[in-house]
Formats: sequence, C-alpha cells, structure tokens
Amino acid sequence: MERGGVIMGSNCHVFPPPQYKGRANLHTFEDWCGSSTAQLRMNLHYPLYPHSRTTVKKLAVSPRWMNYGLRIFGYLHPYTDGEFVFAVSSDDNSEFWLSRDNSPLNLQLLAWIGKVGSEGWTAPGEFGKYASQTSRPVWLSVQRRYFFEIVHKQNDRGTDHIEVAVSFPSSLHFPCTCISDVCVCVCTDESALRMSDITHVPQTAASHTRSPSNQPDNQLSNQPAADMLRVDPRDTLYQNSRFLQGVLPDCSYKPSYIIKGFPLLRYQGLQFVHMSYIYPNDYTRLTHMETDNTCFYHDSPLYLDRYGFSRYMRLDEPEGQEGEGRIKSRPQPDYDNTLHGDLPPGVVSGMDRLVEGVDRGGGGERGGEEVGVSESLWGLEGDSEEVEGLSYDSTPRPVFDPEVNWAQTFQVTPLDLQAMRSDWIDLRCNVSGNLLLRPRDALPVIKAFMDKLNHRHHGRFSLVRVLNVERRVDGAQGSRYFLELELRDVNGQHLRLSHYIYTLIRHRRSRPRGVPPLRPAPEMLLCNPVGFHWNPTATVHFIVPVKNQARWVQQLIVDMEGLYQTTGDPNFNLIITDYNSTDMDIEAALKASTLYQYLKLSGNFERSAGLQAGIDLITNEHSIVFLCDLHIHFPPSIIDSVRKHCVEGHMAFAPIVMRLDCGATPREPRGYWEVNGFGLLGIYKSDLDAAGGMNTHDFTDRWGGEDWELLDRILQSGLEVERIYMRNFLHHYHSKRGMWNRRTQRSGT
Repeated sequence: MERGGVIMGSNCHVFPPPQYKGRANLHTFEDWCGSSTAQLRMNLHYPLYPHSRTTVKKLAVSPRWMNYGLRIFGYLHPYTDGEFVFAVSSDDNSEFWLSRDNSPLNLQLLAWIGKVGSEGWTAPGEFGKYASQTSRPVWLSVQRRYFFEIVHKQNDRGTDHIEVAVSFPSSLHFPCTCISDVCVCVCTDESALRMSDITHVPQTAASHTRSPSNQPDNQLSNQPAADMLRVDPRDTLYQNSRFLQGVLPDCSYKPSYIIKGFPLLRYQGLQFVHMSYIYPNDYTRLTHMETDNTCFYHDSPLYLDRYGFSRYMRLDEPEGQEGEGRIKSRPQPDYDNTLHGDLPPGVVSGMDRLVEGVDRGGGGERGGEEVGVSESLWGLEGDSEEVEGLSYDSTPRPVFDPEVNWAQTFQVTPLDLQAMRSDWIDLRCNVSGNLLLRPRDALPVIKAFMDKLNHRHHGRFSLVRVLNVERRVDGAQGSRYFLELELRDVNGQHLRLSHYIYTLIRHRRSRPRGVPPLRPAPEMLLCNPVGFHWNPTATVHFIVPVKNQARWVQQLIVDMEGLYQTTGDPNFNLIITDYNSTDMDIEAALKASTLYQYLKLSGNFERSAGLQAGIDLITNEHSIVFLCDLHIHFPPSIIDSVRKHCVEGHMAFAPIVMRLDCGATPREPRGYWEVNGFGLLGIYKSDLDAAGGMNTHDFTDRWGGEDWELLDRILQSGLEVERIYMRNFLHHYHSKRGMWNRRTQRSGT
C-alpha cells in the first residue's frame, strides 16, 4: 500500500449483508492537538492505525472528550429517489464526503466547516452558519448505496460534536433529526479484527488529501519549519578511509574527568556528564520555539516582557549634544506595548528619565506641552459629569500623543550568547541546543591535521569542506576532537574522513632565574589517542520492549525498513521483546522484515527486564547495544552516529532527543529537548556487561530512574558518556492513556 495522496481503494463490502445495516464504522485518533482536518491528516497513524474501532448508529456523535480526530465511513442507503442536500455541523473542523456510487474511489467533498482550524465551529444542530457547510443538491437513487466518509477534528476547547443532516432542497431548514440507522450500514465488521489488520480500511481522497481550502498557495510552504530541518552535510553517510595510519604520533588517552571507582550516591552521575562543543553551527537551537520560551537569554521572562532587549542597546546622543552628557545604560522601556496610563506614576517617571537627552523635536528641545503622568492616554480621565447641577462638561480634555524620533540611532555591539554557556548540562533551558565551537578554536586544529596528513602522503589531499567538528574539553590534559572532513585527492576523488584526535596541553619547563622569557609561536601538539577509535562496521542492535501498542510497533518496523533501504547498511538489527501483546501478531509482522529478532515474554511489562532480555540475545560482545524507546523518529544518520560515538572500553553515547508537542510532526517539529533523560543509550555489549547490565531488581514495573541508575554504574566502570543534541532525532508525542500500566475507568465508577 502507498500513502501521500495515492488512492488505494478498500475491501469494503459493496453489497453489505443485512447484519451490517443500521451502523457506520467509527475510527478514533486520540491525543492529537489542533483544530483542523489538515492537522489530523498529519497524524503518523492516520488513517490506517486508529486508537480504537467501533460502530455508531447515528451520524451525530459527541464523545465528550478533547484533542482527538474521528473518521466515520460506511454506506448511505437513501429512503427515496430525489435530490438531497447535506449539511454538517461540528465544534472545530469537519468534512462530509460522498461518492457518486458505492466505490470509495469516487468520493467528492460536499460540505465542510473551517479552513485552517479554530475559525470554523458551530453549535450543535447549527447548520446555517457557513455557506460551505451546506452541499449542493445531489441526486440519489433508492436502488443504490453510496459510500460516504466524515472527517472531524476536535481540539481541547468547546463542546465536542459532529453531526450530518439531510433534507430536500425545498425544505426551509434542516430537521433536527440527523442521518440515522435507517439510512446507513457499515463498510466492514471489525469486531474480530486485530489493530494490525488493515487491509479492509478504505484509503480514499478524504484520507490522504487536503481539502481545496487547505492547499498551500505560496512558496513559503516549501520552507523548513525549523532550521534543524535544513540540509546538512552531517546527514551524509560515512565513507571508509585508509590513509590515517601513521599520520599522527600515538599518545595515551587518560582524560582527567574519568571517575572509575569513585563512589557515587544514587543518581549523582548526572553531575559528571559534560557536553561537547560543535562546529559549524548545526542549528539544534530551537529558535522557532523561542516565541514561547526565551530561556536561552539570561534575562527573566518578566524582565523581557517589560523592557525587551533594551539593555543590549546604547542610544546615540542627538547631534550637537555629544559633550553634554552620557547616554545612560539603564534599561529602556519597550514603547511597543507600554501604556503609561496602566503603570504606577513612579515607574513612569523613572522610564521618562531613561531617555533624557534624546532629541524628540529636531532642534534638541521638546516641543509642545508635556503630557502629565496622571493623564489618561485616551483622555477619558478628568471628564466630569455634574449630576447635582445637571451640568455636563462636553469639552474633552486635549490628548497628546508621544513624539517619535524616527532618526534615533544606537550603537551596535555583536552579541555572542554562546560564549556565555558552559559545558555543564543545562537543566534550566530545554531549547538551547548544542554548544558551538568558535572558529578560532576549530580551524587551527583542522589546518594542523591537514598539514600532518599531507606531509605523510606528499600533498595528496586538499580540504573541500569541514563537515563536523566535536570538541570535548579537558582542562587538565587537553581536548579530544572528532574531525569529519570532506577531502579530494589528486585524482579528483572525494573522500570523507571521520577520525578522533587528541590535542595535548604542553607543560613548559620552569626557566632559570634571570633568564628573560621567550615567546615562541605556540605549537599545536596533535596525537592519535591509543585505543580510542570507532568501528565503522560494528553491528548496532536496537532493543525495544513492547506491550499492546500495535500502531507504534508497526511504525517502528516501517521506520527500520526505511533505514535499511536508505543506508543499505546490513550491520544493524531490531530486537523486540514482547510482553504477550494481544492487539497484533508482532512476530508475523517481523517475519516480513529484513532484520529482526523477536522474544516473547510473559507477565507484566517491565522495561528493565525487557531490555535485559534483548541484551541477552546478543552473542557478539563487540557489537553495540542501543537501548531504545518505541515512539522514536530516527534520522537516516542514526546508525553511523551511534557507531561514531561509541568507543569500546572508553565511551558510551546518550544522544539528546527532542520531544514533540501534541500535534507536532517531524516536518513541523514543535517541542523541546529532553535534557534530563538518559534512556536512549548506545554502548558496547562488553562495556554494558562490565557495568552490570540493567538493574532488574530495583526497577520492575516501576517506570523512571533506571536510566540515571545505569548512568551511575557506567561512569563508575571507567567510561565517559558523550552527550550531544542530535538533529532530527525525535520522540513522538503520546499520552499514557491505554498503556501497559493504566486502565480505563468506566463511566459512573
């Protein structure tokens, strides 16, 4: 099957049996924010994998819930011949589609509410609010059945409802009764089907295409929704290079921050993890989220709301007054949203003093009359009405608008907020992204390495571009660099080099007393850290424990198949440990997959035990284990990224994932970085075994904390943990409703 607007039809019964009459199929898609049907179609599971499948006997539904989407479909059986007019009513957006016959392939959009979301809604039974919610007259025959489909999106506000009514064109208004069980029948009986059974689900124009009112009409729609989505050379795959042997002298790799054997309190290991610096800018800073979250700037939100960024500006003095005084550096008010009538007099007078010396009248003097602080901006204060004498003062007091100096200039100072950040994990801000390495710290290292490389190979290579540089700072020993460079040899062939090097801190000898200090040019001491190299062919095992989440399991399998098709990399594997799922046959689904291992477990879901069971299936201890989650969107470079940042005997990898907000998608990634979690972890099996594996004793069916506890033991075993924000590495939004440790409370209980 295929999506993306290609209509594949369905296996609906063209002539449904009698027991199918009186009901229509109802598919629900929960935990999805937004108001528009276009947003519903962006749902990862729409239309094949709904949260639930049921039937409804009337086309008037009100679940009394929020943030969901509905898809209702079946066959309409007219009670007489004639022309009919259909109308739809709903809170938030909805669409009514009807086929010219019994085929789902011939659907046409007849009526709808809303274009982009919140601007379209009606009260229950209100069929005349919008012109679009009423269809044109349609001729129907009592001898035929007509396939129909309703798409509805409900947000978290209002009284949820969706109903469809029908009337003859001659009717003055639509009747209160909507289409009922007399006129509809289901497409397919789904009562005995599993959630993974999807061959019967109709895929139609209503399922995959936007309505005409929702089609993008400008080139802005082709622009990425976040800078992180732009094409980046880091996304290209590694190409093996054989020219690194003997380029640099060997040196031992013993960073000072290793804490092997150091006693830690539980969960204290988080304090010993530091971030690496990245060059060039990978745009992992979530700038598109800073309208709602300004934590990257060190000013408090209250300060920014009141003063904006005025403290970063120094206003120029008016011409001819440069020597009369200095421009004060106190914060300036933001006149865009400041009304003096709404502020206390003391605050206003203080603000007026901040702009003393600014030319407002062109001649250096303020013209006109000053507006008093107590006067209302709208001139309503002071209007008097003498009730006793029945005398009215009808003359309004004069209103003075503030004069704007359009020619006001200010001094610009480059602002480098990145330089203010440290390599400690920033738990205060979840939109900041990777630390950026300054060019003056990256380019000299690259030049020194290229000089060494060409000295070894007699000038064979030239640098095409710098793909990626990662620096891990060690103030006592030196810095570790990971260089990814695109090179061109003398034959014009392009190569990609990905290599760890070490820059040592040279400790100078003390000079004798009386000898003048010498200032020779500093020498870059580059060396090859012995044993610290990554294996480009190591097998990566993704381990995921699951229980009864068929739609997510199916998506995981599809994503892994996509990774294999994109990379052609045979050295990765998917291991699913299944706690007796009943909503799909996971093993059967995996058998059609290229790479997989499957282990069926019994009992209650236990994440630690499920992960450990998957680890135990791996026989090669020199392969990489990636402890994973079910709801992850992987970038194509994930396999190489895990390999590059896992070094056997030295380093594990805990990439930071971006958690998507409700209703967000990988193409429109609104959300935040999960800076606290270490549950997504890559590590060599030999290193994980040496650290003791998963703690299945303390963490059984209790969720949370097992990742920090494992981090403690990994650090105590002598490993370091690389921690970077990974581009396009996303965690899909989902609620815990219906998951392994939750039950549904029945109404009235």
